[in-house]
Amino acid sequence: MSSHFSRRKFIDGAGVVAASSILPTPAFHGFTSARASEQMKPEELRSKLRGVIAFPITPLKPDLSLDVSGLRKNLQRLLETPIAAIVAAGGTGEMYSLTPAEHLEVVRATVEEVHGRIPVIAGTGFNGPIGIELAQESARAGADGILALPPYYPNADEEGLANYYAEMGDATSLGLLVYSRDWVNPGPVWVEQLAARVPMLVCWKDGQGDLRRCQQIMNRVGDRLYWIGGAGDDCVPGYYSIGIRTYTSSIATVAPKLSLKLHEVASAGDSATLMRLMNTYVIPLYGLRARRKGYEVAVMKEMMSMLGFAAGPVRPPLPTLHPEDVNELRVILERWKPFLS
Repeated sequence: MSSHFSRRKFIDGAGVVAASSILPTPAFHGFTSARASEQMKPEELRSKLRGVIAFPITPLKPDLSLDVSGLRKNLQRLLETPIAAIVAAGGTGEMYSLTPAEHLEVVRATVEEVHGRIPVIAGTGFNGPIGIELAQESARAGADGILALPPYYPNADEEGLANYYAEMGDATSLGLLVYSRDWVNPGPVWVEQLAARVPMLVCWKDGQGDLRRCQQIMNRVGDRLYWIGGAGDDCVPGYYSIGIRTYTSSIATVAPKLSLKLHEVASAGDSATLMRLMNTYVIPLYGLRARRKGYEVAVMKEMMSMLGFAAGPVRPPLPTLHPEDVNELRVILERWKPFLS
């Protein structure tokens, strides 16, 4: 049988969750991390999320299987810097391409490498049953928080969407972060009502980049939630201008020193230095990332590969880079040298 990643194996792996209520499988059950008894309370998690939250890639081998040892090495390097938290299997980590068993492997490896030094937040999503299963298995593996990505159904009814996030909040005793991105773009009243309904909801990660709407939500809900800028490193100037002091960074997977510098100068209100950093390092990268759908992950993995770190290919439907884009990325990376040492 071919050693290459099998579509059949992927579908079978995804079916593990659907069957788990009938026939528990060793891929999930029977493993509880020692960290599970030491997990942070939701308010403690909230208090620790100050600065840069890293969104690492999930390294893959040439046959598209997980490269867990490569992930561990990448995390060891990342943890040499004072980042605030790590998201395991988030958007940059290709959560939606992972089977449930693979998702657990990524979360478990991340928890083991972090070893309680900073919070580990596990991504979840898909739909109610799978999202709950991923959240609960992540909690057993020792994660400190849950990041709920949008469900599979685009432009869902607001009541149904609220029920989805309430299920994620009820699934564990961990703090819940909602990731507002793509077709999840609610208004202030809806967010206020969800915060009142879901006690475990502690943070709102804005992935829309709409500062007007973000300010309206923040003004309505106040300090009931902690606000995180989540649309990209290129949105740091906007987010920090409205009082946000934490952002999620995919640049951190490659150059955490650059991410931390953005946070530092934005927090200090040094707009001249911030714009110099944006124009020199960040905006060219995000221009390339915006060129094709899926480049937001593929570009970061290509950068990691160029630097000799574990990365590998992306899984379909994410695209690989065109040769001319690879050449442009090399130029960008050369410019980044001051932040790569």
